[in-house]
Amino acid sequence: MSRGRASEIVGVSGRTARDWDRGVRKSNGRRLYPDGRLVDYARGVTTIIDVATPLNLVHVERVLDARFVSLSEREQIADLRRSGLSVRAVAARLGRAPSTVSREIRRNACADGRYAPFAAHRAAAARRPRPKTAKLTVDGPLRAYLRGKLALRWSPEQICHALVTDFPDDLEMRVSHETIYQALYLQARGGLRREVAAALRTGRARRRPRRDPNTRTSRFVDPMVMISERPSEVADRAVPGHWEGDLIIGADGGSAIGTLVERTTRYVMLVHLPHGRTAEQVRDGLVTTMATLPAHLRGSLTWDQGAEMAAHRSFSLATDIQVYFCDPASPWQRGSNENTNGLLRQYFPKGTDLSVFGPEDLEHVAQELNGRPRKTLGWKNPAERLGELLSA
Repeated sequence: MSRGRASEIVGVSGRTARDWDRGVRKSNGRRLYPDGRLVDYARGVTTIIDVATPLNLVHVERVLDARFVSLSEREQIADLRRSGLSVRAVAARLGRAPSTVSREIRRNACADGRYAPFAAHRAAAARRPRPKTAKLTVDGPLRAYLRGKLALRWSPEQICHALVTDFPDDLEMRVSHETIYQALYLQARGGLRREVAAALRTGRARRRPRRDPNTRTSRFVDPMVMISERPSEVADRAVPGHWEGDLIIGADGGSAIGTLVERTTRYVMLVHLPHGRTAEQVRDGLVTTMATLPAHLRGSLTWDQGAEMAAHRSFSLATDIQVYFCDPASPWQRGSNENTNGLLRQYFPKGTDLSVFGPEDLEHVAQELNGRPRKTLGWKNPAERLGELLSA
């Protein structure tokens, strides 16, 4: 078909059709050519601008993914088939499987049997959405199991791995952690913000980018032993008995709870601080808590440079535990403890008066955390892992 006849059918002028062939774009009386010439006929001015890529039909639509047939491939299929090549020959030219080309022609051909590339592209795009019923929108055993584990404050990833263990032969009891997150956030958009915030440890009903927490960089009179001097057996988590510690702070800074995490097993211990968080009060609480451990589990303690550890020397003298300090503004050097503090905020939200929680409350929370399966432990829980090491 000639360009003139084609332009009549489409309903554009012959010059417009020729511009399309040449990749010329028109806007506000100006013509932009593929070589970068911008011609303004009203002003009689020609300007050269930077054009990163030529304006070809290949760039009409970006390729979504290599597994999807692109618009340029559909054009090649139409041209090669029109020239008489077989489906296998076309597939070889495109580097595709013959079944891919055969299925493309069969599914996206016009009603009269012709294969038109742009019509085929529109048909494929119309089928792209998949309005399937979401797995967690209907009540059933899977949703009930999920609801029960969320009530125990399990994370979506812990739940999806537990499903494999608890229902090894039931393939209907499977869901990815991303599906769980999407279901929760979808409910939040529907107005259930409070329920979703209670189910997620972050307390947020929508996703947000990560932000670095504020860090303290206090210095002490007694010299600090920095983390760079920590033995390799502590750094590689090969030997149990080395701990990371920090405080979680209550409302208006008036109360606090000490947190201790064993680096190898992720076992958690909480330090009761009923009278405040001065250096002496934190030291006494740590001494009391560490005294409950057997000697071989009292190896070292890694802390940040918060003012609450100003009495670190007297703590070391009382317990024979060496304290190592992280570099300023480096919370990742106590990664296990930072992660645990995030988990604890589900039990002790920010703005809570922590002084109302007694030793029994802290022990209950610690037991619940130590009973959760952890990805880093091969989906065993910290209590099991510590028991294995103690019995070995």
